[in-house]
Amino acid sequence: MPSAYRESLRFAIPLIVVFIVLQGVLRLVDGPLIHLVIASIELLIAGLLCFIIYFFRDPERAVPADGKIIVSAADGLVVDVVEMEEPDFHLGRMKRVAVFLSVFDVHVNRSPVDGQVKSTVYKAGDFLDVRHPDSSIRNECRSWWLETPQGPVAVRQIAGLVARRIVAWSKEGDTVARGFRFGMIRFGSRTEVFLPLECTILVKPGDRVAGAATPIARWP
Repeated sequence: MPSAYRESLRFAIPLIVVFIVLQGVLRLVDGPLIHLVIASIELLIAGLLCFIIYFFRDPERAVPADGKIIVSAADGLVVDVVEMEEPDFHLGRMKRVAVFLSVFDVHVNRSPVDGQVKSTVYKAGDFLDVRHPDSSIRNECRSWWLETPQGPVAVRQIAGLVARRIVAWSKEGDTVARGFRFGMIRFGSRTEVFLPLECTILVKPGDRVAGAATPIARWP
């Protein structure tokens, strides 16, 4: 099954191979300068491996028991809560909760609601810093339409200045539960959740949220 761990192997395995090759080179060459250079490269590789392990972490989360609670789709900082037209599936005017993910946040995205993936669309675009006001409409993104008994919910994964890869683990027709891991964005990004107007928003800009665990809204 796709996971953050499998994604991490794409980066970790090449680094480990290079590290092993460098160890072999050390046994074949002499000279303090060469040994110093190789040791410095190995130290850099070790640091990168530690960062990869940290970045691709995927902690278990306790989903709120209250079925009316809508949970955050991502870890990070709430940067805005606004009413606007949902842009990808033309679902009408909705409430949007936008979360900024730094490179230090968990980057696994989780379903905020119980529902079914009715549609998902990918759009190529720019790679503006996700704190830029135009990033939501200009950057590369993947959007998800989640159909629920209470109404439609949309989630948008937005790539940023550093993030250049949106990873989808679910597909159209899949059933997802609150907290279900449906994908991730690599290395700094933004995740937006679009909710029906009748939902009560429970967060505000400046709040820190945790995917699957933090309530961001409530169904009526």
